[in-house]
Amino acid sequence: MQHTSKLPTVGTTIFTVMSQLAAKEKAINLSQGFPNFPSDPKLIKMVQQALRENYNQYAPMPGATVLREAIAEKMEYLYQRNYNPHTEIVVTAGATQAIYTIISAFVRPNDEVIIFTPAYDCYAPAIEVNGGKVVPIQLQGKEFSVNWDEVRNNINDKTKLMIINTPHNPSGTVLSKTDMHTLSSILENTNIILLSDEVYEHIIFDGAKHESAAIYPKLAARAFITASFGKTFHNTGWKMGYCVAPKELMDEFKKVHQFNVFSVNHPMQIGIGNYLKNPAHYEELPVFFQQKRDYFLNAIKDSRFTWKPAQGTYFQVLSYDAITDELDTEFAKRLTREHKIASIPLSVFNTNKEDHKLLRFCFAKTEETLKQAAEILNRI
Repeated sequence: MQHTSKLPTVGTTIFTVMSQLAAKEKAINLSQGFPNFPSDPKLIKMVQQALRENYNQYAPMPGATVLREAIAEKMEYLYQRNYNPHTEIVVTAGATQAIYTIISAFVRPNDEVIIFTPAYDCYAPAIEVNGGKVVPIQLQGKEFSVNWDEVRNNINDKTKLMIINTPHNPSGTVLSKTDMHTLSSILENTNIILLSDEVYEHIIFDGAKHESAAIYPKLAARAFITASFGKTFHNTGWKMGYCVAPKELMDEFKKVHQFNVFSVNHPMQIGIGNYLKNPAHYEELPVFFQQKRDYFLNAIKDSRFTWKPAQGTYFQVLSYDAITDELDTEFAKRLTREHKIASIPLSVFNTNKEDHKLLRFCFAKTEETLKQAAEILNRI
């Protein structure tokens, strides 16, 4: 049977490739972004209680009321932005489903979507499968800064959507207040929808404040904000996330969502909704993950790698240009095979696969794992 692929250039993701190689080689897996420590037992108990209370049938299409109300309270508490839990919040099967559904709801053939590279790898395929055109803007240098003049120059009548990601995966950088004000000015008087991927909103370091699109009125009025309970509460396998947006945008989102997944895991929604009522459960995360970042970087301070400490996320980018001139994809595979440590090469996320000799390592691991990883990296 012959057919023409809608995604002819898409293969297996780098996360699957490197995780499979890590498993084959019995290597320490610092490639794919998942913790190797358990979720809070309190959260597990709350989900178990929901199971016992028979929340085992379909949840309401937009999500369990207790969870949507808890999300609304969190958004108001953190960002002073009111989202109606009944019309402006939808619980999703992870942030990736939310992102795909947003793009599917709004992007038509030949619409242009601006993304910033290195970009998380789900953006471009979702745009392309819906007939859209990806307009990549490469972040600048090892600071991964945005050239806002280039952004302005790439906006035209075909620009339908712009995707930002802060804290940024894979670089670990964050957008500043100045960046967000500039973005707001650029998008003013356009019909461009903003998709703000904020799945690492609670994992931000050195006293910095997360600059959510919700904080900025002119951005919030045109923005979908996506978030991830998997990233926040150490349970990526649950595939639980959500998005918020003004009602007129969310109405269109729901039209696709109801025929995409309809609704998501009910008992987990009940458990997370109750757990989310205590702000300490997310307010303690910056300190928790900064300790891991600092432990990891201190442990490799005598290695030949160089770095700028991650500003957010649980990923640290390391430069190896003082070690070898190998392609990052080849060096990452060689580290996995010969040294038994797996990472993610950044070139796979860049415009034209630009190779800046950078690898991404996940530090959402136990100290024991990070110590073992550091011992390997110090020998390279």
